[in-house]
Amino acid sequence: MAAPMVTDNIKTRHITPGHSPLALDFKEYWNGRELLYFLAWRDIKVRYKQTAIGVIWLFLQPLLTTIILTVIFGSVARFDTGVLPYPIFVLSGIIPWLFVYNAITMSSNSFVSNANLVTKVYFPRMIVPLSSVTACAFDLLVSFPIVILVALYYRTAISWQIVLLPLFLILLLLQTAAFGILFSAINIRFRDVKFTLPFILQVWMLASPIFYPSSLLPERWRYWYAINPLTGVIEGIRSSLFGADIDWQLVGVSSISIAVLVVGALFVFRRMEDAFADMI
Repeated sequence: MAAPMVTDNIKTRHITPGHSPLALDFKEYWNGRELLYFLAWRDIKVRYKQTAIGVIWLFLQPLLTTIILTVIFGSVARFDTGVLPYPIFVLSGIIPWLFVYNAITMSSNSFVSNANLVTKVYFPRMIVPLSSVTACAFDLLVSFPIVILVALYYRTAISWQIVLLPLFLILLLLQTAAFGILFSAINIRFRDVKFTLPFILQVWMLASPIFYPSSLLPERWRYWYAINPLTGVIEGIRSSLFGADIDWQLVGVSSISIAVLVVGALFVFRRMEDAFADMI
């Protein structure tokens, strides 16, 4: 008599990207929030491990940069910053810029740095570059009070409009996360991104109102200038801190640029993520 055939009731689950390049499973990302936290916390600890002065660098870097720019442009170029002292003007722009620079640089290389994790474990891939942005957001929050302290030193009043500051910080986070997601995906396929990205960021800094006011441009060019997403964000941060009139049209143009950037970054990332493990 033939023995009965025994079959194992094994279910196989195939994990594939969604059909729409812009579709996100928010429940899946919510379930991965602990991984986001631990990756971000690891980046923070690694960055300041075995450093002589640790997190003091968060204060020294923007202060030293502000001093250098003040000596060069405050004394020579003498940009008209209105009633706002030039060191405060520069510092309120350089701190957001340092966040953007560090976050995009780190997130662009995040998949290469976490190659073993990406190739062996499944999780929402976008968590990797977002963890780098989150780690740099910690630096931003810690260093931002320097602006208020320097303003007190120069006896510059903080405006009630500071209640609008979170709005501009959210826009800053959105555009930085979008660029980080975009360059992290491109860097997997084209490794020369790490050589071209520093140049792109340097040009972007010069094209943003960090150490000069956007009012230097003729009125007819200002809204074209606001296509640069940092323009409206930095001008909004300064206005919310020190009570200047907020140019909502300028902010609106930059916000539209940020929205387009977010959609474009998600589209590129979702189209490429199914091949990440193979290309790394």
